Amino acid sequence: MIRLDFATYNPPSLVLKEKGRAEEAFGKEGIKVEWVQSQGSNRALSFLQGNNIDFGSTAGAAALISASNGYPIELIYIYSKPEWTALVAPRGSSIQKIVDLRGKKVAATLGTDPYIFLLRALNSVGFSEKDIELVPLQHGDGAAALANGQVDAWAGLDPHMARLELEEGVNLFYRNVEFNTYGVLNVRKEFSEKYPHYVQKVLELYERARTWARDNPDETATILARTAQIAPNVAKLQLSQRTNYPSPVPGNELKETLLAAGKVLKEGGHIVAQANIPSLVESLIQPRWAESLFIK
Repeated sequence: MIRLDFATYNPPSLVLKEKGRAEEAFGKEGIKVEWVQSQGSNRALSFLQGNNIDFGSTAGAAALISASNGYPIELIYIYSKPEWTALVAPRGSSIQKIVDLRGKKVAATLGTDPYIFLLRALNSVGFSEKDIELVPLQHGDGAAALANGQVDAWAGLDPHMARLELEEGVNLFYRNVEFNTYGVLNVRKEFSEKYPHYVQKVLELYERARTWARDNPDETATILARTAQIAPNVAKLQLSQRTNYPSPVPGNELKETLLAAGKVLKEGGHIVAQANIPSLVESLIQPRWAESLFIK
């Protein structure tokens, strides 16, 4: 059995699931495909660590945290370069910049790109997590807490963030696309070592889905809207304005992004002090799998 996750923050995964291409390809070998939904990077990594899935969708920095904790995963593919997170405040809030967060209740999902984005944003003005009251919630619950006035701000994630932007008029008061650490696909190392040909087949299927999503944004938005149970205009906002599809090969640009994120995470105690971040990044990122897609 091949076990894949799908996530509303990973449009190619939704296309792959919708089109049934994995079932078709692996069915020829009598292999079943099982889909598991990940609500965030933390859930995807938990599923990988628990041997509940073989391939998991996360942000790059979230995968780095997992690797720093000794979990044997490989980052093998970039499915998107999104601006999927920002710091969000309710419409009319007095919070207009990062320093306004001092002492405020801020919702975030621990171990995910929005959480790491929040840490990096705080660090950029000389703050740390200690300067706010962190409220740990899953992404959808964080969006609800912001809308209900239970928190003062939220480290948002699309499509929840796009929905609040259009429906509630929330203010994305701090945006920085460079603090978003790519959407990446990870595989359990045990699986990749045992079944390298299946890893390659999954990536071939992913590349078809990624290029289809890139070339068919309206249809992809329809699939996203149906899966996430959101309005079509919300899905289009996420995909048309905040999702890009660069080369799927994880290379130097991703490495630089993870090195910068790792530095902040280490300083904040989220990665152990003795960790060698450059070595972790080099060990985690395995570009050979995606590179082989373009070798004819």
